[in-house]
Amino acid sequence: MRKSGIHITRHGCLYETAPAYVTDQPRFLNSAVRAVTKLGPHELLGVLKTIERNMGRSGGIRYGPRPIDLDILFYGKYQIGSDILTVPHERIWERPFVMAPLMDLLGSVIDSDTVACWHSLSTDSDGLFGLWEKLGGESLIGKEGMKRVLPIRNHLWEWSKKTAVMGILNLTPDSFSDGGKFVSVQNAVSHVRSMISGGADIIDIGAQSTRPMASRISAEQELDRLIPVLEAVLEMPEMEEKLVSVDTFYSDVASEAVNKGAHLINDVSAGQLDPNMLKMVASLDVPYIAMHMRGDPTTMQSSDNLQYSDVCSQVASELFSRVKDAELSGVPAWRIILDPGIGFSKKTEHNLDILTGLPVIRSEIAKRSLAASHAPLLIGPSRKRFLGEICNRPAAGERDPATIASVTAGIFGGANIVRVHNVRDNVDAVKVCDAMLKEMSIQL
Repeated sequence: MRKSGIHITRHGCLYETAPAYVTDQPRFLNSAVRAVTKLGPHELLGVLKTIERNMGRSGGIRYGPRPIDLDILFYGKYQIGSDILTVPHERIWERPFVMAPLMDLLGSVIDSDTVACWHSLSTDSDGLFGLWEKLGGESLIGKEGMKRVLPIRNHLWEWSKKTAVMGILNLTPDSFSDGGKFVSVQNAVSHVRSMISGGADIIDIGAQSTRPMASRISAEQELDRLIPVLEAVLEMPEMEEKLVSVDTFYSDVASEAVNKGAHLINDVSAGQLDPNMLKMVASLDVPYIAMHMRGDPTTMQSSDNLQYSDVCSQVASELFSRVKDAELSGVPAWRIILDPGIGFSKKTEHNLDILTGLPVIRSEIAKRSLAASHAPLLIGPSRKRFLGEICNRPAAGERDPATIASVTAGIFGGANIVRVHNVRDNVDAVKVCDAMLKEMSIQL
């Protein structure tokens, strides 16, 4: 589409859905995009049909199996009725698998005349929002017929089904909690084996310290630390069903790590510390964790970067800006995981506000993009300084009980991934939280 003069500006979430009309066929993947183009509506239709043919679509039974199906749902403010094109698409209103990703392209606040027009063209007096609610709305998501998924490794991850635990492997000599413990390949592999035994779903490997005032090493130095351990970890039999994330803000490190087999990129800067990062991630086709931080590790705790009038609202706004930049660079929303950045550019009270305000962050993002508001949320409070201040625990290793308390609060606020040092104890806390949330949903 991009090569054909269609500039994509927004993406919906990705949905795995049951087949409609002709049900004896495999499940479908559905999404939607917003785009800008100079092509007229019929020219656009012709381009989309060419793309379908180039991707292997040929004649077959109506609604039957096909590799790709591209439809024009809306075209600006126009209504079009010709022999070959009807806009708005005539079957939007009856198809939850179309309405769900279409809604993702909107914000809960109507932000343009064009979007207002789309609402007015719907068959419901309350616009697209009212129509979506009448179809079932969010209650449809997660059921057998329609699931939000994230493509990763060789499968589709239904990330809202259970909370994932990400174990931390620091290869740095100066990390605040465990600096210097795992710099050798042997020690690193042994620690990964322990975390996997404890129940970790993801191993996050970092070779660059991002603690406050940490000095920056080059991409080459980071790769020298990272690659031997990454290769050894990926070869471990225990990693067969697990995921490996690489914690880096360098595009060259991200590229080499994915080429070696890493499954995710975790960027504390959300693309702000390397101008090539977002384009690189787009080309790598892996999930991207975008974290909120102001400045860099040497400046993030400066007085200017700690100024908030409403931390949840401002973190949400700044995270949305990072998502917008990523999407314009070619990273689809369905590959983005959001991290509000606990401990980065935050005072103790800010961290507490975020832990208790995750629903607020989602709702604030939703004003601008429902797709981004549905993204998986990752939190990383593990052994952070604010926990030590609250509990009077100056040693980072003594903050695990406080970590469990903050992880619990985060999960009840909607966190989907928790990043921790002590995997075993936090896995138990996650299992209890998930069991409680499941029981609450049954009662509702």
